[in-house]
Amino acid sequence: MRRVAITQEGVLKAIAEYDRLGPDRFLEKYGFKKARSYVVVHDGRQYDSKAIAGVAHQWDHGRPLKPDEFSGGREHAVAWLEQAGFQVKAVNNPDWARDEIILACQLVMENGWKGLDAQDARVVELSRLLQLLPIHAETERNEKFRNPNGVARKTFDIATRHPDYQGKPTNGSALDRAVLMEFLARPDEMTAAARLIRQGITAGELQSLPLTEDEAFGDDYSAPEGRLLMRRHQARERSKSLRKKKIASVLKRGGRLECEACGFDFERVYGDRGAGYIECHHVVPLHEAGEGQTRLRDLALICANCHRMIHRRAPWPTPAELRASIEQKQAADKRAAESLARQRTAADVQVPVPVTDLRC
Repeated sequence: MRRVAITQEGVLKAIAEYDRLGPDRFLEKYGFKKARSYVVVHDGRQYDSKAIAGVAHQWDHGRPLKPDEFSGGREHAVAWLEQAGFQVKAVNNPDWARDEIILACQLVMENGWKGLDAQDARVVELSRLLQLLPIHAETERNEKFRNPNGVARKTFDIATRHPDYQGKPTNGSALDRAVLMEFLARPDEMTAAARLIRQGITAGELQSLPLTEDEAFGDDYSAPEGRLLMRRHQARERSKSLRKKKIASVLKRGGRLECEACGFDFERVYGDRGAGYIECHHVVPLHEAGEGQTRLRDLALICANCHRMIHRRAPWPTPAELRASIEQKQAADKRAAESLARQRTAADVQVPVPVTDLRC
C-alpha cells in the first residue's frame, strides 16, 4: 500500500458524504465499523478515520478501499489523513508510561500511601505536568488526557496495591505494582528520579529530547528511572566532546581502546577500520549522579555489545560487574566442557573388549 494514498480534496468529499448520509448509513454503505482507535477532526466534528480514509481513496484512485485492504492505524489511515493536512485524535488515551507512574507514585508516597481526590491541588498540578511530558504523541491523546480525574484514579490504583492495603484493589496495571515495589525497596533512588523528571519538564529540558534509536526500533532497553531520563542519559553518552576527552585520557596513560567489560579491541579485530573506535558509557545513572558536571572517571569505554547488555534491563550493571558475569559464564562453560571430556574418556575406557571364541 502506498504511503500517500489520499488527498485533501478527497477527504473533504468523503466528509461531505458522511454528513449527508449520517454515520450509520455511511458506514453501512462502505462496509466499515465504528472507529475504535482514531477519529479525524474537521470543523469541530469527529469522523470515523478509517472509513473516511477508505472512501476518500475513490476520489483519487477510482474506487474506495475495502476495510481489509488497509489498517486504520498509523501505518495507513492515520498517516494518510495527517499528510493530507487533517487532525487525527485517539479515541482512548494511551496506557500510562513508567515515567508517569513514577511521578504519581511519588505523590502517593508523600500522601502516606493513600489515594488523592481529583480536587486536590497536588493532583491538579501533576495533571498539568503530565500533559507536558513528551512521551505520547498528540494524536494518541484525547480531550481527557491525564486530566485530574484520571490522575486521581491512578493514585488509587497505586495505593490499593500497597502490601498493607486490606481492601479490594482498583483496576490498575502490572507496571503500577512494579513501580510501587521499587519505591518501597529504593525510596531515595526513586524519589530522586521523580525529582529529576519534574525538574526537566518544568525547565523544558526534557520536552525537546528526540526518540532514541533504541526506542524507535522497539528495543527492550529499560532505564531505572524511566524513558525520559534514559534519553538524557544516552544523549550524554553520545556527546562527541566527552568521548574524545575520555579516549585521549586513556591513550595518554598508555592504555588501549578496549572494552572494559569483555576486552574487545576494534582495531585488533577490524584493523584500520576499527582504529580509534569505542563507545562511551556513563557508569552512574542520572537518578544517582544528578545533573552535575560529568567527570571522566564517571565514563567507561565499552564495545557496542556490552553497551547494549548493560542498558538492556534495570538495574544496570557496571562494566566491572558485567566483566565478572562474563568471566563466571566462561568459567562455567570451561568446567562443563572438562566434565563432558572426562565422561567421554571414562566411557571409552569401559568399552568391553570382544572375547575371542577359543572353541575348535
